[in-house]
Amino acid sequence: MHCELTVTLTYTAHKLTDYSSGTLITAESEAKTAFDEDWKSIETGTPIEELRVRWLGRENGIVNKQLPDLWLKSASKKERPEVGKAINRLKAYVQDHFASGEDLEPGAREIVRAFQAVDISLPGIRRPIGAEHPVLRASRDMCAVFQRMGYSIAEGPVVETDYYNFEALNFPPNHPARDTQDTLFIAGQNSKPQRERLLLRTHTSPVQIRTMEKLPPPIRIVIPGVVHRNDPPDASHSPMFHQIEGLAVDTNITFGDLKGTLDHAMKEFFGSNVKTSFRPSFFPFTEPSAELFISCIICGGSGKRDSDPCRPCKQTGWIEILGCGMVDPNVFEFVKDNGYDPKKVSGFAFGMGADRIAMLKYGVDDLQLFFHGDVRFLEQWA
Repeated sequence: MHCELTVTLTYTAHKLTDYSSGTLITAESEAKTAFDEDWKSIETGTPIEELRVRWLGRENGIVNKQLPDLWLKSASKKERPEVGKAINRLKAYVQDHFASGEDLEPGAREIVRAFQAVDISLPGIRRPIGAEHPVLRASRDMCAVFQRMGYSIAEGPVVETDYYNFEALNFPPNHPARDTQDTLFIAGQNSKPQRERLLLRTHTSPVQIRTMEKLPPPIRIVIPGVVHRNDPPDASHSPMFHQIEGLAVDTNITFGDLKGTLDHAMKEFFGSNVKTSFRPSFFPFTEPSAELFISCIICGGSGKRDSDPCRPCKQTGWIEILGCGMVDPNVFEFVKDNGYDPKKVSGFAFGMGADRIAMLKYGVDDLQLFFHGDVRFLEQWA
């Protein structure tokens, strides 16, 4: 049979009007007697935390709040030292009881000791600070390389229109990337004109057009962000991944500027021993276009790891890292009214996968490990 016991605590602090020595002694004695009665109530069921809050609570505790308000505030400057001493003596008296369990029966004393073992007045245990996800760390490290070269960070929406994602980047209407087998379109868009249809951006290149619409040349921007493509997940593909793109537009920019910029960036990110190689390629928004290869950071460009073949570079000694090229004049035509006359300005652009450079830098051989959320894997970068 359970019987709930309610204990009434009756002491109420009163305002002092007489601050003579005798009155202070009497008031202090009354408060101590009242506390002693409350203290004994622990043995009959009063929760010790309730008692602590009543006497030592910061917001309305008798010792810490009520007595300073009722005794000390109205005292004269001459009387305050003695009043303060009386309050401090009472506070020490109360705190000593909570610290020692003094004058209690053994069972109640154990309650006090258990309470003291977990001092709830202390700050809580701080949660350990987490670490940056390796993909975000690699992305920010690469962006920092370009920021040191004078580039600014630019961002844009993940849900884009066909116009910014394809049309303004010189993708013709029949380009395979516009097919739903490659691009994730938002449902219910068929009734809209093609250029207004919404989709999940397949690259961060739309931010290049959006930035050129807002800012006249010269510009130098680097664009990190999430992109989506209709790819089944495997060790090297994911329907959601991260890209870093860059754009530089000014007068008299040449392919040599592109090569020098990217060569410096790769050496800064992967190490000064890395070599770069540019090989012809094709992209709708650049002309001429190239793919940038770096010497394999695993085997040092030899194609072998000891006596075994180097699998990351397929024994060639080179790893493809990004696509790049000079901005196609047709792209500038879409922003010509904002100062991008293709007869007066030129520029280069590049794009790389942040997940890929993270895999290379940190020696990860399966892209899916970045997205499984396994703390045992991720805490390696803590």
